[in-house]
Amino acid sequence: MALNRRDFLKSSAAVAAASAVGITIPQEAQAKAKEAESDWRWDKAACRFCGTGCGIMLATKEGRIVAVKGDPAAPVNRGLNCIKGYFNAKIMYGADRLKTPLLRMNDKGEFDKHGKFKPVSWQRAFDEMEKYAKKALKASGPEGVAVFASGQYTVMEGYAAQKMMKGGFRSNAIDPNARHCMASAVVGFYQTFGIDEPSGCYDDIEITDTIVTWGSNMAEMHPILWSRVTDRKLSNPDKVKVVNIQTYTHRTCDLGDFNIIFSPNTDLALWNYIAHEIVFNHPEAIDWNFVKENIIFTAGPTNIGYGMRRAGEKSLKDGKYSAKEMETISKEMSKKISAKEAPALAPYGYKEGDVMKNTAGTLKHWKISFEEYKKSLEPFTLDYVAKIAKGDPNESIDSFKKKLQDLVALYVEKGRKVVSFWTMGMNQHTRGTWVNTLSYNVHFLLNKQALPGNGAFSLTGQPSACGTAREVGTFCHRLPADLMVKNPKHRAKAEKIWGLPAGTLNPVGNQHIMKIHRDIEDGVVKFAWVNVCNAYQDSASAKHWIKAAREMDNFIVTSDGYPGISAMVSDLVLPSAMIYEKWGAYGNAERRTQHWRQQVLPVGDAMSDTWQWMEFSKRFTVKDLWGPYTLRNGKKLADVRADAKKMGYNDDTTMYEILYANKGKKYKIDLNKFPQKGYDNSDCIGDKRKVLGGDGKEAKGCGFMVHQYLFEEYASFGRGHGHDLAPFEVYHKVRGLKWPVVDGKETQWRFNVKYDPYAAKAVKKSGSKSTHAFYGPLAKNILQGTLKGPDKKLGKYALPNKAKIFARPYMDPPEMPDENYDTWLCTGRVLEHWHSGTMTMRVPELFRAVPEALCYMHPKDAKIKGLKRGELAWVESRRGKVKARVETRGRNRPPQGLVFIPWFDEKVFINKVCLDATCPMSKQTDYKKCAVKITKA
Repeated sequence: MALNRRDFLKSSAAVAAASAVGITIPQEAQAKAKEAESDWRWDKAACRFCGTGCGIMLATKEGRIVAVKGDPAAPVNRGLNCIKGYFNAKIMYGADRLKTPLLRMNDKGEFDKHGKFKPVSWQRAFDEMEKYAKKALKASGPEGVAVFASGQYTVMEGYAAQKMMKGGFRSNAIDPNARHCMASAVVGFYQTFGIDEPSGCYDDIEITDTIVTWGSNMAEMHPILWSRVTDRKLSNPDKVKVVNIQTYTHRTCDLGDFNIIFSPNTDLALWNYIAHEIVFNHPEAIDWNFVKENIIFTAGPTNIGYGMRRAGEKSLKDGKYSAKEMETISKEMSKKISAKEAPALAPYGYKEGDVMKNTAGTLKHWKISFEEYKKSLEPFTLDYVAKIAKGDPNESIDSFKKKLQDLVALYVEKGRKVVSFWTMGMNQHTRGTWVNTLSYNVHFLLNKQALPGNGAFSLTGQPSACGTAREVGTFCHRLPADLMVKNPKHRAKAEKIWGLPAGTLNPVGNQHIMKIHRDIEDGVVKFAWVNVCNAYQDSASAKHWIKAAREMDNFIVTSDGYPGISAMVSDLVLPSAMIYEKWGAYGNAERRTQHWRQQVLPVGDAMSDTWQWMEFSKRFTVKDLWGPYTLRNGKKLADVRADAKKMGYNDDTTMYEILYANKGKKYKIDLNKFPQKGYDNSDCIGDKRKVLGGDGKEAKGCGFMVHQYLFEEYASFGRGHGHDLAPFEVYHKVRGLKWPVVDGKETQWRFNVKYDPYAAKAVKKSGSKSTHAFYGPLAKNILQGTLKGPDKKLGKYALPNKAKIFARPYMDPPEMPDENYDTWLCTGRVLEHWHSGTMTMRVPELFRAVPEALCYMHPKDAKIKGLKRGELAWVESRRGKVKARVETRGRNRPPQGLVFIPWFDEKVFINKVCLDATCPMSKQTDYKKCAVKITKA
């Protein structure tokens, strides 16, 4: 029977989907599918969306992706995709895909900040970027040039961007949107383990007996992992228990044996309650052999503020913040201790009514005794915690207490394996670092960490927040493989690998993503480039940053596939190649690195971000960038031009030559060799589109295998240091590997002598017989003291191979419901859409499924406020207001007093309402709690 093209595709897709779930396929259907696929080319790739890291298979035909299916050989998803995953191809083919650079211009063809967007060449685009970047450097030095980076960069893109920013511009003002999603987890890892990234892996799901989710809607945010959790639960429903600890009921709760709905921020109290019960009422559950061998107890300051603007900052002095906004911001400087938090702070010397004077967040901490740690837990009795933490006013206190007791029983049960998963609920938190460390406390006391089926496990939100933002080091304070810009030895290592004169790198790395926004508003940053994110939609207190970008003396550039809010705010928009239009690699939440090849050519004149960075770097020379600078804090950056000449460079040597071409040229193009054979490579050899590049000539590529070069050079930072990656070509043969990859073998459970060769090596070297070695090198020589502070007389304490348990109390967030703003607001995502919706809102099937962001609220709250399901309501905070349609049914079921509004919909611009308070230690924004009022629109 003859089939048209549409029927061909449909039958092939149906067969692929049915095969993935084990359905027997009729022979006729199989034959049709085989005929449809006869001239398709299938290749493996990684999914574009969340941090799960699913493997997919892509079919291309005649230069276009025609089908997507789950990769049966991928160990993460085993052939399954979530609903977004099946539409990986369609995100690339939206009607309004950006195809050429767009510059705001007047009728004379001149740049005009208030002009309309008009198409320009790549050459003109880079001309304008060069002009305004040099203007910014002249006005503010390296701190005046900034990049909003991304956890969605490929590894190579992030590494290329970091080299030019830190090695070229000498600017550390590059920070990823991953700051918003997992910075608290990172600082938690650093403070606890001395090294970043999880100790466990997804295999824990099939091994464990207990899954506890903390502030994580895995069913929608990590649906493939949740399918594995569901399978584990159904495999032994009596033994395997699932508990969900959330501020509102959602789809993840549907599988729970019981669910705990808590009041926002009191997860701090819940973790301390579990530890209290272990220490005071179940001391037999403590594995003292493990604790004494591997753990010390620590404390840090409590008066660290909330990561908001501080007194004396220019925009505060200039009156850019309203009196209502200042009601909250004033708590950054000092706050009065409330009745709710006073008992928790009593061991630290505070009582109700005291004024706590805050100092900007610090990472300092010191060793304390177990007895001091025990004192910190004394307030967290069942009665106190139940009183402050119960989040559903319609639940009885007795019911809530029983759930807390049942939760403790699961954790302490001897022989019961427990995995604690969390995502944004614990990370987007004004005490996000604290609550992350508190999770490890419980697991350490019980010796249920870094063991198969046991562990506290942070699930990352973005596809390469781990692989690019963290491991590559595209944070303002980091370099690759856990190196830090403030450490002179680390800078020296990077300078050597990058071929830079000694002293080139800037030691001051404090321009995190919210500070970049604030620095633009203060007039310090005058050139900002948005890469692979939507910085003006994804940041809280958004109206401030948009106003500053549009009205102040600056030049804002956005590279994107589609015209989102950030593009609309910008002065120049660059069309970026999307994921399968370029070579790339991602690193997922279980330390798995995956690579893919370019499947198709980019649309129009779009080019990859790697290409954009290399082209931009050609505009800057040693003479332009490597002279002397004085930073805002008085720190001086040396003039390194003379030393550059000693290395063989001259005044006119470009950053492209130094940072990319000089060392990259040894990586040859060989189109007859795997993995290059048969695949496009626009960055390296150009393509048939004959795009005119930054010099006005045909872009014929760099002439070397830049993807391999960037990956291998980046990997050299970590090899031999616990971050080992396999060779570039290996990743094109496998479905990813979990680092450290030692002798060709991946590591499943870090710090465990049985599974981690670095742990085994550390234990052997120390001569101990420990089962674990927490070998991370950061913060392993600290002061000693009590809960109330360090005592220098006691000297420092070295803790090689040890991890830390932290004493950290419950504290109120800076903004809570009151008589004027009586409702908690929580934001987040939904299954069908990714982040700001820039891609998924352009997929017809996903748009039809969820066409707008809704205001989910309790039916009783709607009735009290005179609202009905489907009606529009105003949601207003001290910062702004938006209209949203009320929903009182469905997937998200908040308790009374709380509403949930996702942030994917630019027409329901909820981040205008949210507060830009952060964890002062990690600088991660708290999107999960602020106070609003809701009225009929």
